[in-house]
Amino acid sequence: MLFLGLLILIGGFLIWRARSKRQWQQEVLASRLTDEEWRIIRSQVPLAHKLPPELKEPFEGKVALFLSQVDLVGCDGLEVTDDIALSIAGQAALLVVGTDAWYKHLTTVLIYPGAFKSKQTLQDGYVVTEEEVVRLGESWSRGPVVLSWRDAQHGGLNDSDGLNVVLHEFAHQLDDLSGQTDGAPPMAEGQSFARWAQVIIEAYDRHVTNTQAGRRTAIDAYGATSHEEFFAVAVELFFEKPHALQDAEPEVYAQLSKLLNVDPASWR
Repeated sequence: MLFLGLLILIGGFLIWRARSKRQWQQEVLASRLTDEEWRIIRSQVPLAHKLPPELKEPFEGKVALFLSQVDLVGCDGLEVTDDIALSIAGQAALLVVGTDAWYKHLTTVLIYPGAFKSKQTLQDGYVVTEEEVVRLGESWSRGPVVLSWRDAQHGGLNDSDGLNVVLHEFAHQLDDLSGQTDGAPPMAEGQSFARWAQVIIEAYDRHVTNTQAGRRTAIDAYGATSHEEFFAVAVELFFEKPHALQDAEPEVYAQLSKLLNVDPASWR
């Protein structure tokens, strides 16, 4: 009887905590950016200028929630300023501005002044080797995300080259919400996973073939590495050069538009 009562008490506490967290999130999502915060975002993330009016308030709420939830930690002497915080938060918020999806497991973003070294484990049969590689960004399952500020800032400022390290790494975070990073994030309501898989796999296979043949592709060649990297680079192109993605892979564009519930090709 005592054990049953304890289970009921624990269950009640967990329900209360979940409700309290949801209430806190809703309150933060309802908050608005100050004029100064908007000035910084407009200067650091010009793509935010193009958001249609109905997405402005959700964008503000997502930026506020990101900054309330995630610790931005400067590394190698980098001081995290308002410009840095709002640039990264603004770019990350763009990816989920039209959907209820959220980086619910992410608590930390590590920010280096520039490119950083990371250890990579390689396995060839029974032989496992470890080597250092230079990276611009990394995304770990359930966090953290690691970024080069120089490249994150450049990606935010240049919103028409189809390259954005923040969108790329946070696409991996979105992908991981399904339980694994494999190029198949949780689908939007009413979206067919079977159709998603068919479109992405066929497009990926074409991309690999074209890349290996040395043909120039709209989607970055790095997307030929794996399905998850194809998804991440396609997301970069989707936001920064939507018409290029529409022309090259219209079905991929349509699937991303359903997934993220936005249509960047129509933004002005």
